[in-house]
Amino acid sequence: MRYISLDLETSGGKPQRHQILELAAVVEDTKRPRPLTDLPVFRRAVRHHEYVGTAGALALNARLLEELARNEPNPEICPPEELLPQLREFLLAQGFKADKHNCVTVTMAGKNIASFDLGFLRELPGYGTLVRAEPAMLDPAAFYLNWKKDSRLPTMSICKARAKFEDNTVAHEAVADALDVIQLLRPFYELPMYQQVVPHGTEEAQ
Repeated sequence: MRYISLDLETSGGKPQRHQILELAAVVEDTKRPRPLTDLPVFRRAVRHHEYVGTAGALALNARLLEELARNEPNPEICPPEELLPQLREFLLAQGFKADKHNCVTVTMAGKNIASFDLGFLRELPGYGTLVRAEPAMLDPAAFYLNWKKDSRLPTMSICKARAKFEDNTVAHEAVADALDVIQLLRPFYELPMYQQVVPHGTEEAQ
């Protein structure tokens, strides 16, 4: 299966009010995993006429805002109305196909992607007509859940710690975070979750 690991940095948590500051999408092929450094990467910082955000989110993305403030040519910066058209071009160049309605529909992975990122994507011009996500999405939290001890899905940092990453901090940089999601999912390619489940009654039969 081919999917994209997608990550956003935003100016806050409300899709109708706050804005995407950065989007990264990394293409992964589960049949032919390549070194992380060789994976195809799409990354754009998003320049708005003005920014609306929370103090915490803006402070977290200070580096990104400095990049956006520079008045110099940068192919990795685009306005919000160009974000999905450019992502679509990237996906088509990577061999993803448009459906009969000419929309590129892809499986997306990401931490909290269904509850957070998807809400922002739906606010972008062209979502659902140029690009859209498959209904089923991959979140690594479900793979690193401790069913007996956790009261909620684990954070990205906890997932990385349970996967025994050398560094379990979260970069809050779109490309780095998207690559972390792929690295968290890779152990389950060879041994999927369903192969780790003992069907009811099997133990007695043995």
